[in-house]
Amino acid sequence: MLLEMHCHTAEFSPCSKVAAVELVRQVQAKGLQGIVLTDHHHLWSDAELLDLRRDACVPDHFLLLSGQEVSTSDLGDVLVYGADASIDWGITLKELRQLAPGAALVWAHPYRGGRSPIATDLMHPALDGVEIFNANQTASGNSQGLRDWHHYRFTALAGTDTHGASYAGIYPTHFEHPVATISELAMEIRQGRCRPFLKEIPRSGAHSTVTEVTIGVKGPDERRERLIIRQLSDEKSWQRAERGYQIMAAIAGQGFVSGRYRVPQPITDDPVGHVIIEEGVRGKSLHDKLLAATPADGREYLDLAARWLARLHRLRLRITPPEEFIPREIMRLERYVGRFTEMRHRHTRKAQEIMERIAAEERALLTKGNELLVQGHGDYHPKNILIGQDQLELRSTLFAAAIDFESSLLVPPAFDVGCFCMQFRNQFHGQPHILAAYPEASFIAAYLAEYGAVEPDFLRQVELFSARSALGIAAYLIKLGLGTSEDVWRVLVEAERALTHV
Repeated sequence: MLLEMHCHTAEFSPCSKVAAVELVRQVQAKGLQGIVLTDHHHLWSDAELLDLRRDACVPDHFLLLSGQEVSTSDLGDVLVYGADASIDWGITLKELRQLAPGAALVWAHPYRGGRSPIATDLMHPALDGVEIFNANQTASGNSQGLRDWHHYRFTALAGTDTHGASYAGIYPTHFEHPVATISELAMEIRQGRCRPFLKEIPRSGAHSTVTEVTIGVKGPDERRERLIIRQLSDEKSWQRAERGYQIMAAIAGQGFVSGRYRVPQPITDDPVGHVIIEEGVRGKSLHDKLLAATPADGREYLDLAARWLARLHRLRLRITPPEEFIPREIMRLERYVGRFTEMRHRHTRKAQEIMERIAAEERALLTKGNELLVQGHGDYHPKNILIGQDQLELRSTLFAAAIDFESSLLVPPAFDVGCFCMQFRNQFHGQPHILAAYPEASFIAAYLAEYGAVEPDFLRQVELFSARSALGIAAYLIKLGLGTSEDVWRVLVEAERALTHV
């Protein structure tokens, strides 16, 4: 059963703006199987609940019960399920336990307001559970609750803490067995046979354990809270991930958290535990969207991606040191060629020649100084761009979001454009109809329309960085064990062709 376990009515909670009838109807419309009213220090009578059921016109099988939220003097707010009467303010947790020995006591919203509860409180013997998800906790608080639950393994619940109709029932609790009375519900909690309603999906990640978490049911805008939790495996990986997190946070601070152009919203980073948590963006990669799109939709997606990049560049952010571009580039280029050398690849000499030409051109490009550089993405390609839509019936809610900022640094604007063009060409090499339907020239045109005036030799620079990206792709194929593939030679040829235009 899915039950709303924490909500307040305008009838008996001055803080609430929603009438009980509307609250019950909204929760039932969300597809939940029941609701437990938890007004402050008020227990609904059986007669009141019967009248409410009749007025709300919900079916007989919809569970309608009453608990209460009690303010204790030592632990704060506690949800009480199964007490015989309303309980006054200021009682201690020990006294509450003695007063209602058969009730289930659940610590309400312990992470609200940025609080970080200690283990001895979370595991308090007088408590039967902890509410880890709550609409009045931040995403950071909810994610901390999730982590504490997994670490300490106490009984966890979720509750929306509803004070208005618009978000009623979005954080339900799942009960393993059906219940019909408040005493049965209290017993299930005390036996630990319930849990927050969420989905956790492990995902692969380089040098990290990545978990995607979706909490609760859909709200009125079809959005649910999504978290991406990354546990880094070593100090070097942590430093790289933390750098990307801080860059993403700075970009988010420039307005990239809502609207048509976004990044995942940073939530928290834990240097001690090597954990980074960010908002999970609802959408599919541009790569996957284009494979299934109509030509008209695909052009709109590509246009969004190009304009996202132009908007980032147009900010002319300078988050990382400008002097690191050339040293990092030389290090990367040498690492690319090193992959050829290590396996004694037959095209090592060709890769070396391409690398030397690219390095020389990049140095020459920066002879005028670092003024050309802007904070770029560093690895901008169709699989690092998400296309989503907040409300399926409203095309105006379509958006693009970029992910993975670990490679971000100050770059010439053409760097990201060239990277995208070559990666686009390579990722869709096996789908020539995609390349024909969406020529890279259309991406560049949309970028220029959004960005404005560029350097006179901008298109030449795009070719340079396309070649640079091609060399990286060839090295990556070798890393994957595909060094003998004809694709390595194909990509090297792409790099040479691009360099003929430089």
